[in-house]
Amino acid sequence: MHNFAVVLALLSMCAAVQAAPRFRVSISGQKATFDGRLLLLLSNNSKAEPRFQINDGPESQIVFGMDVENWKPGTAQTLANEFGHPVRSLAALKPGKYFVQALLHKYETFRRADGHTVKLPMDRGEGQQWNRAPGNLYSKPQALEVTANGSYELLLDQEIPPIVEPKDTKYIKHIRIQSELLTKFWGRPMHLGAHVLLPEGFDEHPEAKYPLVVFHGHFPADFGGFRPEPPDDNLKPDYSERFKMAGYNRIQQREAHDFYKKWTGPGFPRMLIIEIQHATPFYDDSYAVNSANQGPYGDAIMKELIPYIEKKFRGIGQGWARFTYGGSTGGWEALAVQTFYPDEFNGAFAACPDPIDFRAYTVVDIYKDKNAYYLEGAHTRVPRPGKRDYLGHVSVTLEQANYFELALGTKSRSGQQWDIWEAVYSPVGADGYPKRIFDKVTGEIDRTVAEYWRENYDLRHILQRDWAKLGPKLKGKIHLYCGDMDNYYLNNAVYLMEDFLKTTDYGGEVKYGDRAEHCWNGDPTQPNAISRLRYNTLYVPKILEQIERTAPAGADLKSWRY
Repeated sequence: MHNFAVVLALLSMCAAVQAAPRFRVSISGQKATFDGRLLLLLSNNSKAEPRFQINDGPESQIVFGMDVENWKPGTAQTLANEFGHPVRSLAALKPGKYFVQALLHKYETFRRADGHTVKLPMDRGEGQQWNRAPGNLYSKPQALEVTANGSYELLLDQEIPPIVEPKDTKYIKHIRIQSELLTKFWGRPMHLGAHVLLPEGFDEHPEAKYPLVVFHGHFPADFGGFRPEPPDDNLKPDYSERFKMAGYNRIQQREAHDFYKKWTGPGFPRMLIIEIQHATPFYDDSYAVNSANQGPYGDAIMKELIPYIEKKFRGIGQGWARFTYGGSTGGWEALAVQTFYPDEFNGAFAACPDPIDFRAYTVVDIYKDKNAYYLEGAHTRVPRPGKRDYLGHVSVTLEQANYFELALGTKSRSGQQWDIWEAVYSPVGADGYPKRIFDKVTGEIDRTVAEYWRENYDLRHILQRDWAKLGPKLKGKIHLYCGDMDNYYLNNAVYLMEDFLKTTDYGGEVKYGDRAEHCWNGDPTQPNAISRLRYNTLYVPKILEQIERTAPAGADLKSWRY
């Protein structure tokens, strides 16, 4: 019996001994049948709807989940012994007063070109957010006194409305194209989008052609950090718990307006900067590479989207004039596309990248460790940490983070971080879904999957394995930045990458921020809270230097320097 089935069986046996509340959920006002993930959400406060209070941290409220197929209106689904987070089962739920809500995260059936039929949540413009996805059905929160033997009725009579599309402005344009490559793979129309930041003087200089910068990161609703309007003096100051700063929203507006003034001011390099929308049925972002489970997103971006943008907005369209940067997911992507398409970019600036060496898959060595959740000794097991602050205080373990995902979705369908790594890096399983790198319940690592990861997506291994071919193409192009107290221990993999790069003449740079946390981007003069808002202003001048140093003879270095 599969470990997950064992856990459910154990939960059922526990429920037989210990009574559990039962929740019956029905659908109102719908005629279609549905597949998806039915979530039961409970909160002990009314600060926000329960659906907005679920996360992998210590302040998370409670979620239980179950898969549903062919759910017909007029019938009910009953949740009684489903897997939950941070409470494992309804039988273990403490009796008391809760604000209770149910939500159906809808799945769509995909008949892929690889022969597999899978059911996954299609992105609907929100960037794969289950609690905000248009079309998802949910119930209004209601206050209930939940008891061990209680039975409760919930009605899905609300539907999340469509996303309002951003409007074009003088400087920011929005595009969306259908990808032939992705459409063929997924068996239904698939699209790529982008927000394009145009340089000052774009209309006044029709003769100019521009370098292109791909700013990788998570799904952007619009181009971020660019604000023509001055900061709003009437904006009510918020408080950033992460940075322990009051009025961080005002700081963000100020930084965005400062970038606008630099961008439009005299002497600033004139370039195109794009942020890509490439949410997949697994996550808010494809990781910009080809993948067995997700399809040819790397080729779709490089061969369809970028050429389309360069043609429409007068890009130079040559590798010496293309660059990429980003942080976290975007940091991994920047280094990955520079590695996999070495001639198509002239530099990657990767900040706090997701693990770029799987010997440090955060704090796990997937090639040597037996278990991802625990460091196992002869007589004890020590939980592996999942998140820390700059002083090393741990707020979540790897097991807790993955159990959070397992409550939201089975088969790598949670739309969260650990599941997307599997969707990108893993081979396809017999059932059409990604093979697990480790058992989601026990943490036991699958070495055969680890070997597949190594040969296809371990960036340090690939660079070292293929350096004779890649080295000459990448000289001067690799730039890595990471806080030495990254919240997710991502600096561990950067250390290993640096160890390898030091044995070569790579000609780039690796820098660390002292006590800096996640998304430190290489500026030692600013605190983490500020530096993370200055990717564009920090990297664009570096890009200009690289262009002037490496552009081929006869390259256009003048039309865009006005």
